[in-house]
Amino acid sequence: MERRDLLKSTLALGALALPVQAQAAPASTDGTPLQFMPKTAPDADPLKDELKKYPKCPYCGMDRTQFHHSRHLVQYADDLVDGTCSIHCLAISLSLNIDREPKAIWAADFGADAPLKPLVDADKATYLVGSGLPGVMTGRSKKAFSSSQTAQAAQAKHGGATGDFNHALEAAYADMAWDTISIRKRREERRRRMMDKKA
Repeated sequence: MERRDLLKSTLALGALALPVQAQAAPASTDGTPLQFMPKTAPDADPLKDELKKYPKCPYCGMDRTQFHHSRHLVQYADDLVDGTCSIHCLAISLSLNIDREPKAIWAADFGADAPLKPLVDADKATYLVGSGLPGVMTGRSKKAFSSSQTAQAAQAKHGGATGDFNHALEAAYADMAWDTISIRKRREERRRRMMDKKA
């Protein structure tokens, strides 16, 4: 199944549950509501100095250098770019920009032996989903590997199932509700602890 078809079919179910708005939000020429469009200028070479240009995830605010091992980067056909901390936030970007065709998607190579994990073509990566490795923005981890052999070695050690990018993206959407509930709960607990310290 093509990535675009997978996204549209997955999102069609979610759209049925959304309340009808009295007035539609202003949209770009491709139909994406303006508040959801990537905020940076078009970038024809997004991999050059990508962590300097896209230091924070636009959806959760996490530092992409700190989470270099799970980061993703999408370049849309109009050269607008979203740099995210994880496939969870990449899924948000893709769903909000459903009519903006991805030109390229990159993922951090978790298996690379480097202090800063390099980005690789997500369509060529092997993902390990649901292993014992910790997830980022998710309870069920989804790690990208440039080498299927390295992914299988990690699977032998940590469990989980291997698959392609579409498999990992489908898992990210399937986990979205529970992950969002968990994130909101953790953030509320942190706020409560901070308030208790101030009192």
